[in-house]
Amino acid sequence: MERSTFVYDGDCAFCTRCAEFIERRIPTAARVVPWQFADLDALGLTEAECEDAVQWVGADGSRAAGPDAIARLLGDSGALWRVAGAGLRIPPVRLAAWPAYRWVARNRHRLPGGTAACAVPSARRD
Repeated sequence: MERSTFVYDGDCAFCTRCAEFIERRIPTAARVVPWQFADLDALGLTEAECEDAVQWVGADGSRAAGPDAIARLLGDSGALWRVAGAGLRIPPVRLAAWPAYRWVARNRHRLPGGTAACAVPSARRD
């Protein structure tokens, strides 16, 4: 794979807003793509994994999910963002990041930019 890829839920307005922020503000060489438009087979991902959390697939084939994926994205970015990514990898921070990530994922429809569609599992959105 030539470039790293950060995969998010394109059906969720909150996730899409976050992806737009990444594209505008975080200098990264990674592709930022909704899983609904990604070649999941080529990335070695499943729909279930992508529905569960954001995903990182590194150019070297490494993979990460949730806050670990966010840490990898930040680590692949500009200097200040790399510091934030390194901070997310510190064991106590990483340990706290997962419950925080899960809370955001469960409540994303209530957050700025979220919509009612964010609360409904994609299997029922169709």
